[in-house]
Amino acid sequence: MKIMVPVDGSKYSMEALKVAMDLAKMKSAEICVISVAPYIGGMNDHEISPARRERHMDTLEKYADEIVKKACDVLSAENISTSSCRTLLTSISVPDAIIDFAEKEKIDLIVMGSKGLSTSSRFKMGSVASQVVKYSPCSVYLVKITSE
Repeated sequence: MKIMVPVDGSKYSMEALKVAMDLAKMKSAEICVISVAPYIGGMNDHEISPARRERHMDTLEKYADEIVKKACDVLSAENISTSSCRTLLTSISVPDAIIDFAEKEKIDLIVMGSKGLSTSSRFKMGSVASQVVKYSPCSVYLVKITSE
């Protein structure tokens, strides 16, 4: 069994990683950790200069790499098998990148937080989670944090 955990550094994604670890231990599954750094290259030069856009992309990529490394270090400390740990770049959308990766890697289950880094409490489920649930090729386990 292959379990994918998309992480973004939020408390929701880290809680999802814990749930995925428990599932992996029970099912002898391997975990694939990804983080999607959104591509902002589509902005025109009137909105942001090319140099500034490049700096923002570098910052987003480094942040995503750090999150993936942290998650994989947690898995390694628990002796949980990982099939891959990687950062993805997307020009389309974060949900599309997650769904495309799940299809390509033949993922059996996606475990993800019900929300991400957004601070809005207006919605019960984040837009990325909503789109992944709707279009995923496999089952999706959404992890909520009940203290909120």
